[in-house]
Amino acid sequence: MVGPRCWLISLLLAASLANAQAPKKAPKKAVAETVPAATPPGAVRGRALFGRNCAFCHGKDADGGESGPDLTRSKLVARDIRGDKIRATIHDGRIEKGMPPFPRITPAELADLIAFIRDETKKAAANPGGRKGVDVADLQTGNADAGKTYFNAKCASCHSPTGDLAGIASRREGLELEMQMLYPQNAKSKATVTTPSGETVSGILAYKDEFNIGVVDGDGWYRSWPVSGVKYKIDAPQDGHVELFPNYTDNDIHDLMAYLQTLK
Repeated sequence: MVGPRCWLISLLLAASLANAQAPKKAPKKAVAETVPAATPPGAVRGRALFGRNCAFCHGKDADGGESGPDLTRSKLVARDIRGDKIRATIHDGRIEKGMPPFPRITPAELADLIAFIRDETKKAAANPGGRKGVDVADLQTGNADAGKTYFNAKCASCHSPTGDLAGIASRREGLELEMQMLYPQNAKSKATVTTPSGETVSGILAYKDEFNIGVVDGDGWYRSWPVSGVKYKIDAPQDGHVELFPNYTDNDIHDLMAYLQTLK
């Protein structure tokens, strides 16, 4: 008969033997931590410059703002390996698209701005689901033939694909083109003023408030009158577009966009 003490010693010896014979686990391999690449000094300086001069249009991270496009998805940025076109765009501006020139910016500052834009472009590419802007492809879902039919029925009385809209898709694209289609910016209004003597003067509306109206006539002369003493009619292009809002369907807008994007 085995006593309690002998039984306990036997149990401990058996456990010790089992541990000695058990295969030893391989030590855990150290997992290398991914350290994010440091932001280049030029990009750090460029962020400050961008914030002061460009962020109000293009967003603080160059991913698009209320009026400026997403530079991290810009074709010009992607294709301009040497940065020459980016430099020219920043220095000279794009007046026709509402971007002012920055002629006083130095070459060193231009280099820092480009470094910042490039750095933000890399970050955006690494996080494709986090983009804020609207891609051009997102607005190419309509039927161009249906859009042409709609255009000829609703828009051709004021616009022409070979006249005022010739090449529109080369000058504007994506959301910028759609915004211009829905609510034209910088569209000049026309005015016709009839004086008490019966004279009629037509031209571009140059000024209008509650007291006076002024137009630039066909000869380039500026003329103005008190509104209380004349009759006038104003033809504002954007007003006609706004009036179409309640009549548009989603398909109408997509189809019109598809058609306008063929006018290059």
